[in-house]
Amino acid sequence: FADALPKTLSGGMKQRCAIARAYAVDPAILLMDEPFGALDALTRVGLQDQLLDTWSRERRTVMFITHDVEEAVYLASRVVVMAARPGRLRCVVPVNLPYPRTEEMRLSPHFAELRNRVWRAVYHPDRNQEPMPC
Repeated sequence: FADALPKTLSGGMKQRCAIARAYAVDPAILLMDEPFGALDALTRVGLQDQLLDTWSRERRTVMFITHDVEEAVYLASRVVVMAARPGRLRCVVPVNLPYPRTEEMRLSPHFAELRNRVWRAVYHPDRNQEPMPC
């Protein structure tokens, strides 16, 4: 792929390049806003694992914005749930899953419990209420 033109790359390859480009400038904090949102499910899972692998080597702070609850739980050490308009903190859910993360973890009861806690915070009947216990 070294000689490929950008327009010939797949969406997944473009995202890999974007992540590599972001890490190349050696940031103290990496901000990622829905980086995998436009990708198919298999490519998304593969890039999630690659991001975790890179994070385990580099140990940079990553602020990852996503609307995908499962993705948030899989990638994060804590999930911050925001209220809609105006954006306010709803709750923080600590994700105490061990690293390295594995696909098998997604099927574990503990992962399901964490995912459900985040879901309840996101889809609470009064989404704009003050911060809530999670």
